[in-house]
Amino acid sequence: MSSHTVESSTVETNDGLKLQTRVFKPKEDEIKDKLVIVLVHPYSVLGGCQALLKGIAIGLAQKGYTAVTFDMRGAGRSTGKPSLTGFSEVKDVIAVCKWVCENLSTDKILLVGSSAGICFS
Repeated sequence: MSSHTVESSTVETNDGLKLQTRVFKPKEDEIKDKLVIVLVHPYSVLGGCQALLKGIAIGLAQKGYTAVTFDMRGAGRSTGKPSLTGFSEVKDVIAVCKWVCENLSTDKILLVGSSAGICFS
């Protein structure tokens, strides 16, 4: 029996693109915190997609944390085209974080990027 569930959703960006998103949730009795961890995959142009983060997301859910993965524009089943600068992908991260706050009953997000994942200063 699985110690977590996975739900798929679509998040719309401010510029009208649709991002394929997955939410990895721990069992109700194993939730440690209302914190949601949003995982940002490596740069799409270099082959990045949310599937690369599935193992991390499952591990987090098994440890009691809700984790969210998503395909940025032009990756996987998300619409649009990736940018060469990464600036458009910032809109994707913002849209997913806003969706998380509105739909997953949290006001705490840990944003984790890998490789060419987006980081904010």
